[in-house]
Amino acid sequence: MAVNGSFASPVANADYPRALDAGSVGFLGQMYSGWNGYSIAITTLLLLVAYDQFKYIWNKGSIVGPAWKMPFIGPFLSSVNPKMDEYKAKWASGDLSCVSVFHKFVVIASSRDMARKVFNSPAFVKPCVVDVAQKLLRPTNWVFLDGRAHIDYRKGLNGLFTRQALETYLPGQEEVYEKYFDKFVEISQVENNGKPVPFMPVFRELMCAVSCRTFVGHYMSDAAVKKIADDYYKITAALELVNFPFIIPFTRTWYGKKASDMVLNEFSICAAKSKARMKAGGDVTCIMDGWVKSMLESEKYREKIAKGMKVDDSEKPATLLRIFSDFEISMTVFTFLFASQDATSSASTWLFQLMADRPEILDRVREENLAVRNGDKHQEFSMNILENMPYTRAVVKETLRYRPPVIMVPYVAKKSFPVTDSYTAPKGSMVIPSVWPALHDPEVYPEPDLFDPERWITGDAEKAVKNWLVFGTGPHYCLGQTYAQNNLMAMIGKASMHLDWKHHITPLSEDIKVFATLFPMDDCPLVFSKRD
Repeated sequence: MAVNGSFASPVANADYPRALDAGSVGFLGQMYSGWNGYSIAITTLLLLVAYDQFKYIWNKGSIVGPAWKMPFIGPFLSSVNPKMDEYKAKWASGDLSCVSVFHKFVVIASSRDMARKVFNSPAFVKPCVVDVAQKLLRPTNWVFLDGRAHIDYRKGLNGLFTRQALETYLPGQEEVYEKYFDKFVEISQVENNGKPVPFMPVFRELMCAVSCRTFVGHYMSDAAVKKIADDYYKITAALELVNFPFIIPFTRTWYGKKASDMVLNEFSICAAKSKARMKAGGDVTCIMDGWVKSMLESEKYREKIAKGMKVDDSEKPATLLRIFSDFEISMTVFTFLFASQDATSSASTWLFQLMADRPEILDRVREENLAVRNGDKHQEFSMNILENMPYTRAVVKETLRYRPPVIMVPYVAKKSFPVTDSYTAPKGSMVIPSVWPALHDPEVYPEPDLFDPERWITGDAEKAVKNWLVFGTGPHYCLGQTYAQNNLMAMIGKASMHLDWKHHITPLSEDIKVFATLFPMDDCPLVFSKRD
């Protein structure tokens, strides 16, 4: 048999039958031979778009939501500048509705009962804030604990918000208000010659100063407080609900991370100072002192037990604490600031605006505050005074109902969550109970868009406990809700006695700006003067 020693391919031989034409290569072969990098990229993109749409529609199921999703980003662009009317439309669309932004599928619980179910389902959900929150607040922060670990940690903080503890913080708060009320007058009368200027940024600074004095006392300098107040805006921007899920240099999340690092460092320095002062037997003047003192008392108790000493039950601390590091203390105090700063800034802004626009209500607040002090407007704060001002409390509660600082609270589904008999939120989805609809339910609060403090005195508002979701409900309800209300009462009560102020009403005054919390769209232009 002859051997072809040329090693040439048979199909290269002109004498070889031409049976192997192009059709014999097959469909897949032809398609593969026609592919290039561009066609592969386009095909991959189309497949990803199709998968993104399919996943959204599958997750959406039977609840209200857009019929389709803008590929990958969803309504991100429109959500960068959120509108209150859009939120209201979403809440009105159904008890449950949804959107999908980037990789996050979001279920919105609008009705009171749906919101309460989310708040009270710790077996299925846990607070999640937003993706970058763990980078700013740190992954080991107590707010990200769940189940038993969260309950135990929280027990160690409860003692910081008792009536006795709250009374301890009042002198520091009053000191800050006196300082800033003088500043209000200076801004209005000296710097701006009696012309109205937006006071929302000033109220943010005021609330930051009050919080810092309450949380860390005088361990922090005025300059550091001012720095935190100025930069906290960056943290708020970074933690908005719709944002990039990762940190990119020179974006809002990047600036927020730098600001949070600065705050944590300042609080760590304060923690070291508090430990030194409490070990030396100093008095408790702030929340940090109270917590550190509890740690030291727990350590002393353990040492006695370890030595075999007999210790009376009365000496055992209510909650045994370990000694937390300076940075652990800093992280926890940072969460207090995170919870209070934007919310109280919003509430204080609306309080001053609402009082200025309703002088008859301001007059009643002023009369009550003078009466409870027997006419002495210089009498210092006390819990007894705050607890005997029912109308001032009604004004604060109505402000929090009328313009709730927090309108939604993000949770994440730890596993498939059967929200209703017909809909289950998928594991990993964001589930958001809404607060606004419950607080504006006309069946519970007649004429809900009317600011009416009287509903808390002669009406039935106090009975509507299921609708009062301002501070949440369930295992993660706000620890500082009594502190927050007392703080606002103290502020507006003292201001009513020492200041006069006028609101420059604009077409945007009643419009709502959503920036983590709610503010007047025109940032509340006011003019302050001293009251004789």
